[in-house]
Amino acid sequence: MTEWENPCAEPLPPEAEEAIRLFNTGEFYKQHDLFETLWREEARSIRDLYQGILQIGVGYYQITRGNVRGALKMIARGQRWLAPLPDQCRGVDVAALRTDAAHVAAELKRTGVEIDRSLLKPVKRVP
Repeated sequence: MTEWENPCAEPLPPEAEEAIRLFNTGEFYKQHDLFETLWREEARSIRDLYQGILQIGVGYYQITRGNVRGALKMIARGQRWLAPLPDQCRGVDVAALRTDAAHVAAELKRTGVEIDRSLLKPVKRVP
């Protein structure tokens, strides 16, 4: 059993469910506060899931503010936190989130300006 198998099999706490709901409705700033609290309170490595989603959400928030450089920085940080996680963790489709965030970053790099916000995909869930 790897380090990630046991914590990833656990359900998300209600605060994380709410943070994902906020992320998925475009409330990227508000999701940050909930995930940050969870991240600070969690001692196990599963906290990386919270930090990864949080930072990608902050990157998306920066996009809504027109801050391309800040968005790229935060998305890259989020990607680093998510990299060691399995493709599915606590009902989150981590692989899809990594892919979606990579597409956003690539488009930002390509255009160098604000992008179509329809590229800001929600956090997908898996059964």
